Amino acid sequence: MYICNYMKRRFFLFLFLSFYCTATISAQPESDKKALKQLKSDIEYLASDALEGRRTATAGEAKAADYIQKRYEALKIPAYKNSYRQEFPFIYGKDTTGKNELTIDDNKLIIFEDYFPLPFSANTQKSLHTDVLPDMLEHGGIWLLPLYSDKTDAENAHFDYEKTIKEKTDNAKKQGAAAVMFFDNVGSKYPAEYNRLSETEPTTLPVIVLTYDAYNKYIKPHTEGVTVSLDVHIKKAEFTGTNVAAFIDNKAPYTVVIGAHYDHLGYGEDGGSTYRGKEKMVHNGADDNASGTAGLLQLADWIHKKKLRNYNYLFINFSGEELGLFGSKAIVKQMNMDSTSVAYMINMDMIGRLNDSTNALTLGGVGTSPAWEKVVEEGKKKYHLALDSSGVGPSDHTSFYHQGIPVLFFFTGIHHDYHKPSDDADKINYKGELGILKYAFGIVEWMDTRPKPKFTPTKQNSIGKVRFKVTLGIMPDYSYQEGDGIRVDGVSEDRPAIKAGIKAGDVITKLGENKVTGMQSYMEALGKFNTGDKTTATVKRGNKELILNVTF
Repeated sequence: MYICNYMKRRFFLFLFLSFYCTATISAQPESDKKALKQLKSDIEYLASDALEGRRTATAGEAKAADYIQKRYEALKIPAYKNSYRQEFPFIYGKDTTGKNELTIDDNKLIIFEDYFPLPFSANTQKSLHTDVLPDMLEHGGIWLLPLYSDKTDAENAHFDYEKTIKEKTDNAKKQGAAAVMFFDNVGSKYPAEYNRLSETEPTTLPVIVLTYDAYNKYIKPHTEGVTVSLDVHIKKAEFTGTNVAAFIDNKAPYTVVIGAHYDHLGYGEDGGSTYRGKEKMVHNGADDNASGTAGLLQLADWIHKKKLRNYNYLFINFSGEELGLFGSKAIVKQMNMDSTSVAYMINMDMIGRLNDSTNALTLGGVGTSPAWEKVVEEGKKKYHLALDSSGVGPSDHTSFYHQGIPVLFFFTGIHHDYHKPSDDADKINYKGELGILKYAFGIVEWMDTRPKPKFTPTKQNSIGKVRFKVTLGIMPDYSYQEGDGIRVDGVSEDRPAIKAGIKAGDVITKLGENKVTGMQSYMEALGKFNTGDKTTATVKRGNKELILNVTF
């Protein structure tokens, strides 16, 4: 092994300089060639059309999980908790798998072709059967209402049809309607569509939308009215995703978690795609995040061979990241991972597009521990580092930061192929990725000689880009669909929430007299307060309901 001259001269600098020197782990050309060949092989398979974009809870995800498991087995790294597969249930929006039927006279309409129920619709308790006319708004009947007031709305790409429907439905309820059928009355340039991830809060009536063609075919010609039979059944869409985890158990008091998500967008069905073509295409996700997945396997190999002993090492390939960090949230909760057992976490997401000209590498989470100061110093010797102090970001390290765990996040940046079918394996900078992995390994090896790093909280925005006069200072769990309210994923330091005693895991159900049933009502409630206002927050904490005093 190559040994630096500085280390020979001054032993007290050993730990710090060994961090720098370990970048030579693959200095021999043959070692580099072997690592590059494996990275290329891993990424090419994971980003192949055969895996159909590795969408969570699909056959493509299962094939990717099989491959990752076999790689760990070949590396002779044992499974975590006796199983490489760590399954997790999750809810992703609303679907229409129940009984949804619409009959007009003797014509049975086709769902999603002639009509669709709204994802925030109430379910029918029994089939509704009544005569319908556009101007016949009878108490206890099915009301037929135009969706658009005029062509201006219909030609507006940003027209909020869900808000319009919700408001009109609530008004119809007050006037005695039993259900509401909206119809496209002008032939909109941007027709309403079923949005399974709608954040509009539930109505108390069954409500559907008829297409322009269906209205003109089945209702408009019948000036004396039609007979309608209606059934609506919307339910939470339940799925099972799979994390893949391997574990080096050194019987140490603390564990280091190194992770990367392996899921991607499938064919872009869930709306995250930036592809605007009409042809259905596989989103292969070579950089996002086959690059991180392959990198994790390489780090696991190096750590295993180096026999680092002072920490246990847990390698987690997350799924469900693209849908909302579902996999990392689940395993943190399932395995009770927090600062009492986890020393720190490294996350790699999109590390395959290092620009050889700029050598720009984003390193996130650097403010989550004083220990990362040395890490940054070493990184600056090779990379043009873009530093992000926050422990919160658009990837799985966020789930660990919220448990009081120091994190580091490696990322080479957004590019033209991001979330498009063109994110393919032939565009990966394999030598650049190998260099990043050596840097990451140097951190792990150096930290193996160091005590558990101290955690420091960092500042972050509470709700994306939405601006309010005040902030509560929470990170909402956008995937929460278990009941009314919003669940708190994390709280920011020195903000109203933490001062009031609100904790991660709490479910906020009221702010003052404003009921909170979801994100929309939470934001509306927040918008009613000004700096200096005092109110209360009603929260559920386990089986208890607490009323906490809040000052904005």
